[in-house]
Amino acid sequence: MTAEPLVRFQRVQKTYDGEHLVVRQLDLDIHRGEFLSLLGPSGSGKTTTLMMLAGFESPTSGEILLDGKPITRTPPHKRNFGMVFQNYALFPHLSVGQNVAYPLTVRKVPKDEQQRRVQRALDMVQLRGMTDRLPGQLSGGQQQRVALARALVFEPQLVLMDEPLGALDKQLREHMQIELKDLHRQLGVTFVYVTHDQGEALTMSDRVAVFNEGVIQQLDTVDRLYETPSNRFVAGFVGDNTVLKGQLGRGGEHAEMKLPDGRVLHGLNVSGAAAGATVEACIRPERVVLHRRPDAQRANMLDAEVARVIYFGDHLRLLCSVGGGQAEATVKLPLNGLDGAAAPQAGEAVVLEFPTAHARIYAP
Repeated sequence: MTAEPLVRFQRVQKTYDGEHLVVRQLDLDIHRGEFLSLLGPSGSGKTTTLMMLAGFESPTSGEILLDGKPITRTPPHKRNFGMVFQNYALFPHLSVGQNVAYPLTVRKVPKDEQQRRVQRALDMVQLRGMTDRLPGQLSGGQQQRVALARALVFEPQLVLMDEPLGALDKQLREHMQIELKDLHRQLGVTFVYVTHDQGEALTMSDRVAVFNEGVIQQLDTVDRLYETPSNRFVAGFVGDNTVLKGQLGRGGEHAEMKLPDGRVLHGLNVSGAAAGATVEACIRPERVVLHRRPDAQRANMLDAEVARVIYFGDHLRLLCSVGGGQAEATVKLPLNGLDGAAAPQAGEAVVLEFPTAHARIYAP
């Protein structure tokens, strides 16, 4: 028997103008203790979904349930949710300790209990000894930790985060991602996290809901989301892809696609497209196999020419021209995969293999 979800969205819709639906017919279960990310481009409905869960927005129709009970008309301060925003929203005139204690103060928690909980929350986010500092004396990363401590201090059922790391530099953001995931693992609290950064979502989440135009396109674990995108939008939005366009020759689950020059690629027909349909084959850069001197021409091998070589530190990205310039393929080549050989050079003729198991064919 499946456990009852902590939160359930039932047929939720949201419109601001009565015509355009920002969120369309949303059905979503959020499990206890999971780290769920809402991922999507600007205007996709992910932040509106979070704001409806927080109580700052009301659904136009549908119901939101917490532990099986409707909370659609419950005001935000009675939902027992912690919130962390991108801009921290700290009180500049209050000390770190006073900022963290604020949710306890409004809940009329006794002073000695406040002190104990504030210290515990600051310890969680590695800010011991900073109780008396003002927010203006802290770095951006430290301020974000204070905001997180404030969200955790009253032991909420849910912690909601809206692009909380967006204002940090790349190195600090990546460090905070690891810290957040570790903290989630230690506490076992349910985290719902909004981001437009695919790498961030994949790094931290147990599951990711990919939004576009108010609809969840795919809700899945991070490995399945990356390896088996359910449609062309998800394949293009999550991670890099080489995209080859053509026409479906033979349909079925395992299909063949004819390229403009007449050559054939085999792959998995994800969209269930029929023979004759215009389709696109997508494959991840690390799945493309580079042959500099192929022993034999096999299925799904195409002649190509290296157009650019980009150094990424741990690997090379090769941008290759395929089919006489009709398409561009990206190849991720680990430096340790060169086995002492010279790196490929721009202008070099190569052969690219697109393994059938990793070539996924979509109707655009």
